[in-house]
Amino acid sequence: MRRWTIRPPDHGRPEGLFALGYTAASMAHIIAEPCIGTKDTSCVEVCPVDCIHPGKSEGAFPQAEQLYIDPDVCIDCGLCVDECPVQAIFPQDDLPTEWTQYVQINADWYKKGSR
Repeated sequence: MRRWTIRPPDHGRPEGLFALGYTAASMAHIIAEPCIGTKDTSCVEVCPVDCIHPGKSEGAFPQAEQLYIDPDVCIDCGLCVDECPVQAIFPQDDLPTEWTQYVQINADWYKKGSR
């Protein structure tokens, strides 16, 4: 049985996964193509660590093509997977091969500070 420590997000911390040398290939969950244009925020509401952005109240929401999961904050709880009405969220190991580019798309959104 996995044990998780839930901590509040601290997006200013330099010791996140990317700073530790992790790459996009290390992401727990990925939001893929079905989210484009939909941006349903049901997943945002159930996330216990606030790792899915942008939310409706964030300035980046209108311009964002889809929602993104922050790999530095995600605890791999999986609550978002079942909550997504368009089935756009996948554990990385279950991501359909035609959507593998979304691993990098999610990672890049956070690397460039789009939040």
